[in-house]
Amino acid sequence: MGIFKRIKTITTSGINGLLDKTEDPIVMLNEYLREMEQELNKAQSAISKQLFAENKQAALIAETTEYIGQRTRQAALALQKGDEAAAKLAIQEKINLEQQLSLYKQQLDAIKEQTIVLQDKFSELQNTLNELKQKKTVLVSRANVAKNSKQIQNITVSFGADSIFRGVTRMEEKILFLEAEVQVGGNPLNPLNSTDTTVSEEAIADELNKLKGEKDAI
Repeated sequence: MGIFKRIKTITTSGINGLLDKTEDPIVMLNEYLREMEQELNKAQSAISKQLFAENKQAALIAETTEYIGQRTRQAALALQKGDEAAAKLAIQEKINLEQQLSLYKQQLDAIKEQTIVLQDKFSELQNTLNELKQKKTVLVSRANVAKNSKQIQNITVSFGADSIFRGVTRMEEKILFLEAEVQVGGNPLNPLNSTDTTVSEEAIADELNKLKGEKDAI
């Protein structure tokens, strides 16, 4: 059992790690807002049903009240005609209707209380949604700034100012070397590049006389 528990823990942590990497804050914020809007729609639908039940109950109370008035008039009319049995029957129905009316009113009070609770919940959800929308605007702005900063950091890490500076220095040295080659190649004092190969007769005679003098001395 210990091994299986460890495997489950490792697997769960791995999945959670992947989820943390794939979660986009902005996407998740939009998802949370959609969920909140869905809850708000559910609350609004519940309020609509509650108000319908409330109106229906109020109509039932009005109808029962009307029936009570009818039975009261029927009982009075039966007594005027001397029909005591009909009067008792009307009074009995009147009493039953009054009992039902009392129950209907209690039910209406309970429905109204539920309506108030739902309306309060709806207002609370609506305020929360508005706050989340405002917070989302701020968080999206912060997320964009953070992403841009991270991209800049990644660029700095990838290339690095030091490597760029070394590259520029290397190119500068190469240019200096090329410039030196140009200067050496164009110097008229370079004997390798001299185009004047003419030797004067006087210089030849001087060298010849030197050689002759050295020979006579020997």
